[in-house]
Amino acid sequence: MTQTAKALLVDDRRENLMALEAILQGLPVQSVAVESGEAALKQLLVDDFAVILLDAQMPDMDGFETASHIKRRERTRHVPIIFLTAADRDAQLALRGYAVGAVDYLTKPFDPWVLRAKVSVFVELWVKTRQLAAQSDVVRERDAQWRVLTDAVDEASALLRVEDDPEARQRALDVLEQARWGSNTA
Repeated sequence: MTQTAKALLVDDRRENLMALEAILQGLPVQSVAVESGEAALKQLLVDDFAVILLDAQMPDMDGFETASHIKRRERTRHVPIIFLTAADRDAQLALRGYAVGAVDYLTKPFDPWVLRAKVSVFVELWVKTRQLAAQSDVVRERDAQWRVLTDAVDEASALLRVEDDPEARQRALDVLEQARWGSNTA
């Protein structure tokens, strides 16, 4: 059950969203396009994203305010945000973007291949993070199985230390058999 990485595209202009979707086409990422900061925040409640491409200049809730909300939420604070803007190369805007947690700030026109490369890196990091989490779960499960088996061996050893007691021997065998079958089903 592998989950596909998703990119959240946020821009108030439909044509910009369509252009971003075209740029990302062919990458191992599913694009989810929304037209406002509010819609982005709602989408982040139901989906996990590898990266967010966020327009800085939007009516109502701009990209900076949206990013600020994203970074305050425990569930989404780790999602990388790349700001995209048509604004002039104003260093203050870029600094404001970085201050609210952006990992990058690109002004239009930007090179689509550069954007694809950046998105690819974040998608790969997202996939690797998921793989590590799955491997960590397997290790935790194996550790738990190991503890159960170790406890069973300890209990059986204690029972066998009792003087030549056939009942204790049988209980020790029962404990070991139960642990053996329990570890095979987990």
